[in-house]
Amino acid sequence: MRVDPRGRMLVFRRLGTIFSLVLLAVFYWVPKCRVRAFGHTREQANVATPRANPDEVCASCHKEIYEKYERTAMARASGTAMEGLLQGDFFHAASGIRYKVFSREGRAWMSFDRDDAPEASNGRSVLDGEKELLYFIGSGHRGRTYLYEEEGEWFEIPINFYGKKQLWDMAPNYGATKTMPAALPVDSNCLHCHASAVQMALPEARNRYAGPPFMQGGIGCAACHGDASKHLEAQGRGPIVNPAKLAVAARDSVCLQCHLEGNVAVYRAGKSLAEFRVGDDLADYVVYSVKANEKTGGSRAVSQYEALLRSACKLASGDKLTCTTCHDPHSSPVPEERVEYFRSRCLTCHTGAKMATAHHPEQKDCAVCHMPTREAADISHEQATDHNIQRRPHSATSTARFLNATEEDDLVPVGKVPFGDREMGLAYAQLAENGNPKDAEKALRLLLKAEKNGASDAELHTKLGFIEQMSGDKSDARKEYADSLKEDPYDATALGNLAVLDAVSGHTADAVDLLRRAVEADPSQITAGLNLAFIECRIGNKKRAIEILTGLARFDPDDPALRGFLSSGTYAGERCSLDSRSDVPHGRNGY
Repeated sequence: MRVDPRGRMLVFRRLGTIFSLVLLAVFYWVPKCRVRAFGHTREQANVATPRANPDEVCASCHKEIYEKYERTAMARASGTAMEGLLQGDFFHAASGIRYKVFSREGRAWMSFDRDDAPEASNGRSVLDGEKELLYFIGSGHRGRTYLYEEEGEWFEIPINFYGKKQLWDMAPNYGATKTMPAALPVDSNCLHCHASAVQMALPEARNRYAGPPFMQGGIGCAACHGDASKHLEAQGRGPIVNPAKLAVAARDSVCLQCHLEGNVAVYRAGKSLAEFRVGDDLADYVVYSVKANEKTGGSRAVSQYEALLRSACKLASGDKLTCTTCHDPHSSPVPEERVEYFRSRCLTCHTGAKMATAHHPEQKDCAVCHMPTREAADISHEQATDHNIQRRPHSATSTARFLNATEEDDLVPVGKVPFGDREMGLAYAQLAENGNPKDAEKALRLLLKAEKNGASDAELHTKLGFIEQMSGDKSDARKEYADSLKEDPYDATALGNLAVLDAVSGHTADAVDLLRRAVEADPSQITAGLNLAFIECRIGNKKRAIEILTGLARFDPDDPALRGFLSSGTYAGERCSLDSRSDVPHGRNGY
């Protein structure tokens, strides 16, 4: 699923007072996943399921197309967990955890456990729990994962099934983690590329929905052809979208809404991919950018369009060449026909008399030389076809063809899309979260300029506040966080980091109020919860501190800071004894 960072929260301490300040950047708006440690109390049967396939009505007139499409990876991209259950288990050596996906009494589950064998050598806690899986995401061709629900919020499990290798392993980027990853929130922008009728999240948390997060499994007909109600009312003679007849930007956006990924993605203010409809221009919703010094394309799994833009074929053909020039969106060739099918696509343009017969007749697969398969850097056990089609393939190709870039580490937007100081400032702010001061300087300059020119939204103010806070400008940071909360009262990063500023300034009551607001809106926020529990403990509310910590353990049972606080009363180098130890759950979870 797509990764979309939005900010960080700081853990606080202040020597000589109730708090001390430690700048631990641990709160991201990135999917991280940790799972339960206590009994599941919500009756999952009450959760509504996606409706039956509404596209079956299309088969009455388009039977052959419908039947072919239903066998494609797009049509099978999501659904209920039991209909897509791939059972299996594996042991993750780095964390000492064994994961298992299985069925029990007609329902799908994931269990996780770490026994007490490693205790003496590395201090890791015993871990034992399970989650009921409700939906699957991914056709299985490349991979598959599952979704679960906890206290009204939706999360992705921390493990994936990898189709090419036919094995279970950790989700991308978590192979070396020493603990179970934190809970991975299910965001509608990510679901958009795997399901249909994706719902908008409720305002208090980006992974809280009024019902199921999507209403139709797989990518349905409406994703490319729009609302068919008038077409059906007129018995097939009413209007329906044919993407090939759209303007170029809208035509290409039909595919790019899912098949485009950059180093960073910045959403237009107030926009979500869940709102995108066929006929729209994707650039009105999101701007994707890449680093000018990176050789993208085959190195990332969903970057075909980035590579295609700099390919010899695209440069020669211009707007004439699009995704459907080579790919039939309604079907995929079977393995034994794949080489001949794509060779025929090449020969529709390369029509020279000798091309079909004399050009390397010993190798019919054009892609072997001109679109070689490369390892996907961002997905384990995966390879992807490099769409940077070259007449004479070579290893180095500049991404600066997107735009004239003055520095190698400049970000350049993908394609000819309009962008402003806000979009580029937020893009650099995402990169700055990795600790690059040059990116932070660029982000600060651009975002201040955008703000001066009238831009005002929660993400802009929160990112500005974070950069200013990290640079020591607490006064301006406080103002930006306050402005962010005027735009979005539930912005967890603004709530948490403004609470840090209040705490280190001695405004304990204000800090507690902000953190309570953050945790009440989204109880899975581990850092906000830990900070709140520490303050509650220090001001004497021991029972409340324990309630907060045990609640966090439902989402993040293997978090070292949480375990340390519960077991010894120590947090961020400070100590606050939890007197009511009888209230803390004990047993196989190590608490």
